[in-house]
Amino acid sequence: MILLAISGGHIIIVVVALLLLFGGKKIPELMGGLGKGMKDFKKAIKEDDDTPVESSNKVTPEAVNKKEPLKE
Repeated sequence: MILLAISGGHIIIVVVALLLLFGGKKIPELMGGLGKGMKDFKKAIKEDDDTPVESSNKVTPEAVNKKEPLKE
């Protein structure tokens, strides 16, 4: 069994690796973009929950029982 325990030493190693890869100036820009993306995603989810679902392609029993060919 694999235990996914993260200690303080692991966090320090990850932070140092990020600083070496991206540099000190680029990391705030990356985190700002990530935060903005998460905020926009949450806003879109909330707006989607608030709007009623409109379905113009409802399948009714009458439409199912008709013997008309499908339109392509």
